[in-house]
Amino acid sequence: MSRITLTQFLIEQQREQKHIPADLRLLIEVVARAVKTISVYVGKGAVAGLLGNAGTDNVQGEAQKKLDVAANELLLQANEWGGHLAAMASEEMEMPHPIPHGYPKGGYLLVFDPLDGSSNIDVNISVGTIFSVLRRPEGVTETDESAFLQPGSEQVAAGYAIYGPSTMLVLTVGTGTHGFTLDREFGAWVLTHSNITIPADTKEFAINASRARFWEPPVKRYIDELLAGNDGPRGQDFNMRWVASMVADVHRILARGGIFMYPLDEKNRPNGGHLRLLYEANPMAFIVEQAGGAATTGREPVLSIKPNKLHQRVPVILGSKHEVERVARYHRES
Repeated sequence: MSRITLTQFLIEQQREQKHIPADLRLLIEVVARAVKTISVYVGKGAVAGLLGNAGTDNVQGEAQKKLDVAANELLLQANEWGGHLAAMASEEMEMPHPIPHGYPKGGYLLVFDPLDGSSNIDVNISVGTIFSVLRRPEGVTETDESAFLQPGSEQVAAGYAIYGPSTMLVLTVGTGTHGFTLDREFGAWVLTHSNITIPADTKEFAINASRARFWEPPVKRYIDELLAGNDGPRGQDFNMRWVASMVADVHRILARGGIFMYPLDEKNRPNGGHLRLLYEANPMAFIVEQAGGAATTGREPVLSIKPNKLHQRVPVILGSKHEVERVARYHRES
């Protein structure tokens, strides 16, 4: 049986569909190769001495895991010399990472969370890598922080890798959302989930219930209705799922529907939310919307937000379209 690899898929997008240029195709392939190596590191865990804290904090003040640092370095090193990028930015670094002198520079910007859900590493729960690709703004020669401050609607590609029982790469270049599974024996990404579609309705929701006392009224109203089940206004039972790894929670939604919520609440209000806009919320919103879902902060579409700083945080509510729209409506009514 003929199998479509990631390379073949991207070449078709470039040559036949005219959706992406050659340099973007090559950039995505470089990221995909780096992800393969991260998958090996994650799979070895304690065998390679990669579990536990690195003894340092990232720019957010969060304790870095050894695998956080290793994954960040792998992505930087893999993408420095290819000539496709003007600069990179990461959750693990305060400022953008310029392409070193001596290497050619390209027209794209890469932002990434090298290891999402890293608090789950030591308990062997699925983690992942999230990335987003932007064009370098016209006329910009110095790729400082301001070059990255573009709304999510300007993304030209976004994806995530999930390191679970199998390693998958989920990708969009603006022509739907597609999933590739790593064939470890041959080292190839194989298209296994073409044109993923999220059901518009769902009976599953994902939210950190330990923060319920901090929720705003519209979120509390929505969750109370779900918890009331058959006896409540929705007239049906809902199941709650929460992995505390955004990649794992979003992947479940792409597989079978659902709604993921990390809303604004009284505890994270001073920061503007919990999840980072540029390398968590935006790429995931792009992926979800390309699969027929929706993504909002409760007050506005995630992809419409014009960032004002590199590590900006925002509320995130995404997944099955009808449920996301309901939560947004409750915010308007409130």
